[in-house]
Amino acid sequence: MATPKQLEVHKEDHSTPSKWSVSLGEEVFRRFLGQANSAIQKVFGDGSLFSPLLFGKFFDPADAFPLWEFESDLLLSNLRISGKSSIDWSQTDQEYILQAELLEAWRNALQISIEEGGKVLEISGQLREQQREGKTTVDWRRVNWWEHGFVRRLELPEDADSSRMEARIKNDLVLEIKIPKLETNQSSESKSKDNSDEDA
Repeated sequence: MATPKQLEVHKEDHSTPSKWSVSLGEEVFRRFLGQANSAIQKVFGDGSLFSPLLFGKFFDPADAFPLWEFESDLLLSNLRISGKSSIDWSQTDQEYILQAELLEAWRNALQISIEEGGKVLEISGQLREQQREGKTTVDWRRVNWWEHGFVRRLELPEDADSSRMEARIKNDLVLEIKIPKLETNQSSESKSKDNSDEDA
């Protein structure tokens, strides 16, 4: 059994406003996917974390999606029936968990970032070389980014502690992200109640 590979989580204090400025529309996506090679089709295809159609209707993956507000069984039911699901998410009392299968060709290109003051988790990667205009390299995320890379942005729940988030690749195949929940005031409230009961 392979040892999980720990991934670095980049914490960005500010988001670049025009980072994903070119929106991916459904018509553009369908045209692009129809002309793409099989490797690109797998990156954006049914069941992939990076598919704009992952949630049952078209949704630009560069827009933050509140993943943990929905049950995975509900959103992924059609994909699970067809056996195309390669993603799952859940939560326990202590943490939020996201797991997604990765293709070997692009798992090494992954970049995990926390943005917007810890409110957004971004999973992205570059598939193709950046374009060059003279001596200047154009940021692939500011052009038709889906031709050069992939992204999925997720809105984190209010009680997620993004500062303690961990990301790893398990069995050379599965991306696993764990985000602890903030400790609630329940324990301090119960201590206060216990102390007041003792005083009485």
